[in-house]
Amino acid sequence: MPDFNCSPIPGFSPVIIHLFGPISLRWYSLAYIVGLVLGAWVFHHLMKNTALWALPGKKGTPPASPAITEDLLFWCTLGIIIGGRLGFILLYRTEWIWEQPISILKTWTGGMSFHGGALGALLAVLYVAYSRKIQPLRLADAVATVAPIGLFFGRLANFINGELYGRPWDGAWAMRFPCDENAAMPLRHPSQLYEAALEGIVLFIILRIAITRFRTLTRPGLTTGMFMLGYGVFRTAVEFVREPDAGLIFGLTRGMTYSIPLWLGGLILITLAVKHPPVAK
Repeated sequence: MPDFNCSPIPGFSPVIIHLFGPISLRWYSLAYIVGLVLGAWVFHHLMKNTALWALPGKKGTPPASPAITEDLLFWCTLGIIIGGRLGFILLYRTEWIWEQPISILKTWTGGMSFHGGALGALLAVLYVAYSRKIQPLRLADAVATVAPIGLFFGRLANFINGELYGRPWDGAWAMRFPCDENAAMPLRHPSQLYEAALEGIVLFIILRIAITRFRTLTRPGLTTGMFMLGYGVFRTAVEFVREPDAGLIFGLTRGMTYSIPLWLGGLILITLAVKHPPVAK
């Protein structure tokens, strides 16, 4: 939990309320619930807004009916949790597989990977798309539009938990994290808030402008590509002030390295999407 001795903001406990026994409601769990439910609500309205799926002055056809929201929410939730946890283990804690395999199941102790969660969500979208005979890229575009909502709440939860903090820094809004063992320089960047602002708020606004003003939903894959590229850019930028995980890869932090496929995939999708004319429906 952060120590706000140098900030007017009060401190938080990662636990909201103890329910019974070892069961507690945590901010991290609440962040997932709020992010998924709010994202589903926005997605539901995207499926009802025919104007966003056509050029200005026309009416288009969304890739699916609003009724698909609950089904997609279920599979995306499953994909994000399983993918996020497995991604964290495989990308950051491979030693747990042999040393403490039971810890893999302890999701309540923290430890989720965006890149693994994103892959899990992608597989969920593909499953729903093919099982419902929906164009995968158009469905992915709708999901990408609301994804920053979940990222925003997830990063806020990281901040409250005092995890994934920034590098040593003694600037105006530097903060202390008790889990930090570096006594020589306890003040650090609150990098979780930077990511909440960039990956959450800014990216959501960019995509919202893209689909409303520039009608990017009429070009399948374009909005998804913009999300992937945008996240890759913002994540890489914050990595310069975020405390890196142990073990650099060719001089790059793990966050930078794992974001390279997002950069490349995003650029490829954008390039392919703009080469084709807008969809007729």
